[in-house]
Amino acid sequence: MATASPVSAGDDDLCFRPATELAAMVRAKEVSARELVAAHLDRVERFDGGLRAFITVTPERAMVRAAAADEALAGGDVWGPLHGLPVAHKDLQLTRDVRTTFGSPIFADFVPEVDSSVVQRMTAAGAVSLGKTNTPEFGTGSQTYNPLTGPARNPYDPSCTPGGSSGGAAAALASGMVCLADGSDMGGSLRNPASFCNVVGLRPCAGRVPSWPAEIDAFPLAVAGPMARTVGDCALLLSVLAGADPRVLESLPGDGSEFAGSLASDRAWRVGWCSAPGGLPFDPDVTSVLESSGRPALLEAGFAVSDVHPDLSGAEEAFRTWRAWYYAGVLGPLLDEHPDQVNADIRWNIEEGRRLTTADLVRASRLRASVFTSVASVFEDVDVIALPVSQVPPFPATQPWPTEVAGQPMHTYLDWMRSAYWISATGLPAMSVPCGFTAAGLPVGIQLVGRPLGELDLLRAALRFESATQTWRRRPTLAASSRSDTGAGAP
Repeated sequence: MATASPVSAGDDDLCFRPATELAAMVRAKEVSARELVAAHLDRVERFDGGLRAFITVTPERAMVRAAAADEALAGGDVWGPLHGLPVAHKDLQLTRDVRTTFGSPIFADFVPEVDSSVVQRMTAAGAVSLGKTNTPEFGTGSQTYNPLTGPARNPYDPSCTPGGSSGGAAAALASGMVCLADGSDMGGSLRNPASFCNVVGLRPCAGRVPSWPAEIDAFPLAVAGPMARTVGDCALLLSVLAGADPRVLESLPGDGSEFAGSLASDRAWRVGWCSAPGGLPFDPDVTSVLESSGRPALLEAGFAVSDVHPDLSGAEEAFRTWRAWYYAGVLGPLLDEHPDQVNADIRWNIEEGRRLTTADLVRASRLRASVFTSVASVFEDVDVIALPVSQVPPFPATQPWPTEVAGQPMHTYLDWMRSAYWISATGLPAMSVPCGFTAAGLPVGIQLVGRPLGELDLLRAALRFESATQTWRRRPTLAASSRSDTGAGAP
């Protein structure tokens, strides 16, 4: 893949600057969109052969768009807050005239005729897309592997997974291939990969980031959201993605502008510390990082920390029931039409959904309401809840999912993700923020949960934590492995 202009060694540092800083540099004409995009494409070419963060890369389209951005700016036209910034879209988002595979061989050559609302908003804000990031089949599970690319790899240790299902987005951010990326989250697909790759992933409340078109409208478990290397960058992208959309029934009012301002706050934050929600097992490496880095950083940042024990007892059944219902409704027809091209985990979830009764769905709805009420009541005494994102650190990329955690067996691909998907069941906003590293050098994030509709305060608290740790500044050491040498994810 050829870049359009020479790239100097110093451009590697440019690719790790915060998106907020890069946006200001482009507007001030300290760097052109062409130069910025070329530098990021160069990193994709040099390193993505080994990481497989992308399924599809679109260098020619990106450079044409970057040139248009520079010409617009020369004429005094700023397209928006992301003007000229290199981004990527998860390969679950529809992209007009660019193939969208959903990580499935069924859609290996599918080219949509429309952009999704997430892509529309990022494009309207001036972003330059470099392509589509890797995801497991139909976003299933928190490990990014599929028949089209094989497993994606973690930039901090390529023998390990970057998590999933937004694993490609997390790996692209951590390795400096893009400065912003969209992701999506049902059971942890924004938060787990962010934790595994030392980046930030925010799961907003349902309706905060409208998703169009949607297979099933008003389904609160599945949300789209921003991913970035810093909390400030995450807020920048949320300001673009958030806002009412008349095409989406459950979209929340507003225009996203509340997330574009300063996140600085001198508030006396109160944090509820929950080290092992619901008595779940956690790998000792995760616990060690949170106790040695996470809790001390909260105290150093001036948070008042107290232990809390939210009642999440109904979250398991509520989440699994509604997830299975969704899979049966959305992916069931594909299983019927292509029985040999749908993996075993998806098949299992569809079959679970097809066994559900009306009584099961009513019970799941009541449980979900109960879990929300129970956890929301904790915010009478605290402003933010802190708990682990993932029950394990990054595990081998060749392993579909952990079969045990701290000596306890995991029987399905979902079992090890409970610390993330139990929070999904509450409907509360949640995010993963870099916290520390294991003795083996693997990233571990901390999960911060906010009040109902409280994304702005959640971001403010997260910024305070990030400022105390500065963990996001630790970059991976990458070995060059060209896409053109491996053919990984070739369009």
